[in-house]
Amino acid sequence: MVVLRIRSGHKRKYALVCLCIVGFLMYRYLGTPATRWRMSRKVGLAANTSQFTLEGEPFHILGGSIHYFRVPRAYWRDRLVKMKACGINTLTTYVPWSLHQPERKGFNFHTQLDLEAYINLAAELGLWVILRPGPYISSELDLGGLPSWLLQDGSMRLRTTHPGFTQAVNSFFDKLIPKVVPLQFKKGGPIIAVQVENEYGSFAKDQSYMLFIKEALQSRGISELLLTSDNHNTLKSGGVDGAIRTVKLQKLNQRDIQDLNAIQPNSPTMVMDYWTGWYDGKEGSPYCRWIYTFVNMLNLLSDMVSTMREILRRGMSVNLYMFHGGSSFGFMSGALASPSYRALVPSYDFDAPLTEAGEYTPKYHLLRDLLSRYNSKLNMRVQYVNRCSIMYQHLSLWDALSFTEGPFKSAKPVNMENLPVNSRNGQSYGYTLYETTITSGGLLKSGDNVRDRALTVLSNIYIPLNPHYGHGGLLVENCGRVHQGRDLDKQHKGLVGDILLNNIPLRDFTIYSLDMKPSFIDSLYQAPWKTLSESPSFPGFFMGRLFAYGYPSDTFVKMPGWEKGVVFINGLNLGRYWSIGPQQTLYLPGPFLNSGINQVIVFEEQEGDYKVNFEDMPDLGMAADIQ
Repeated sequence: MVVLRIRSGHKRKYALVCLCIVGFLMYRYLGTPATRWRMSRKVGLAANTSQFTLEGEPFHILGGSIHYFRVPRAYWRDRLVKMKACGINTLTTYVPWSLHQPERKGFNFHTQLDLEAYINLAAELGLWVILRPGPYISSELDLGGLPSWLLQDGSMRLRTTHPGFTQAVNSFFDKLIPKVVPLQFKKGGPIIAVQVENEYGSFAKDQSYMLFIKEALQSRGISELLLTSDNHNTLKSGGVDGAIRTVKLQKLNQRDIQDLNAIQPNSPTMVMDYWTGWYDGKEGSPYCRWIYTFVNMLNLLSDMVSTMREILRRGMSVNLYMFHGGSSFGFMSGALASPSYRALVPSYDFDAPLTEAGEYTPKYHLLRDLLSRYNSKLNMRVQYVNRCSIMYQHLSLWDALSFTEGPFKSAKPVNMENLPVNSRNGQSYGYTLYETTITSGGLLKSGDNVRDRALTVLSNIYIPLNPHYGHGGLLVENCGRVHQGRDLDKQHKGLVGDILLNNIPLRDFTIYSLDMKPSFIDSLYQAPWKTLSESPSFPGFFMGRLFAYGYPSDTFVKMPGWEKGVVFINGLNLGRYWSIGPQQTLYLPGPFLNSGINQVIVFEEQEGDYKVNFEDMPDLGMAADIQ
């Protein structure tokens, strides 16, 4: 008989090896619930009964809209955590085509526009996601989120199966959809539903269009539940077979819900956009006046809570638009066409439960109390010490022209979209200077050919629309393309036709594109700036500095004594200001500031006070309840 002896030391080693193997197997097959859960996901969000189900279990969508492109990336987590703490279980977001594809062959899904990172963050925080990729999204964006280079096609018919449009959509979806396919629920991600276009019932120019968009999504791998979303009176014409219809509303009306249920009986009822606020329309000039603001409350707080309570009591799903609005930084804001053209302010506060700066409002606390019955510590924003930045350098518009792309010479005016700039993609935003020679005095007539607002300049000086002799031109501003309606194809900007002097068309233009992109602002640091004098020329650029101690917090830029222009902080465009209001401050997120010296540049069209104030509180204009 052979006796096998193993030393005690070896026993311990063998036991350790066995323990490691067992531990690995347990981790691999038992210790990774996410992997096992992903493997078991087969059904996803379904709408086969009067209630949604998720993986076969009843599911109630309590959604909130927060747009990644309107919130500084450094604040994404803060805003989403606050939303989840309120009782929201689903994040909804639009995808702005115009920002992701600013040029035909140029795509941007990085830094602020990293959609994948945003969706993954939502998953990390335990939020589901409803994605709204458009291609048209409205969202009060310039041209409803469609890129302006589409308008270079003179025969373009937006939101139809016009070949030029469908080819562009296919090109965009070829880049976008593969990024989000792996993030779908059945593949282990948080995306439980995808919206097909947006509010097509109010447009409805092409019966084949919605089917094209649906197939464009599915053919690229979208396999989750599809939705459409329309106002109550356009539900019938906005849907597409294979997608559940949802409604948008500002007040709960029994007739609206009955109409929706009649169109799709035995299906879940969802309010895709319950508007937590709205904008206040005021009479004013047909020019680009900032006469709309999102701070005014559409319903009293009690009305909002009672509406939400009734939605939840009926077992309906709902999405709050917006839960946190944020800011339409730069020139992304759109405009309204009816009853007359009016541009939209940079603030997208929307009177939402979280303010533009991410602070809690009474709405937030009331909603949290309400949702807690159906279903973090709250940190207030650190106050910013009042400061003032004194402008100490000046650069005339004319000295800045050498840093633009071009110039471009043309016998006749050329609109922004058809300028041969930005790799021949045209100009999307900002200003365009049309310079020519004035040989006689007289009266200028523009008809309807200025889009949207023009300053007449002569001999490097701003003057009213009544020139004398000399070298001058028109500085034309795109105040924002209309974001909705049936005239999207007609949203060309700049000079769209002849300007007459004594009934004779002006000719032989030198055209400068002033789109104010970050690369242009950065290049101005090399420009021949001069010490600010008592009588600087306008339009012009003004430079100052802001010194921030420690870790900068949020603040608000106020421009008393300035007339109209644009503010840039460290090269980032905060948006437009105009003394006529209603919005009197621009939101400046702390992540946009450096600890230490910060560069402040102001482009002013007409008049300046030569100092910029930084305040603790926003001033978005007078608020009024609308019954």
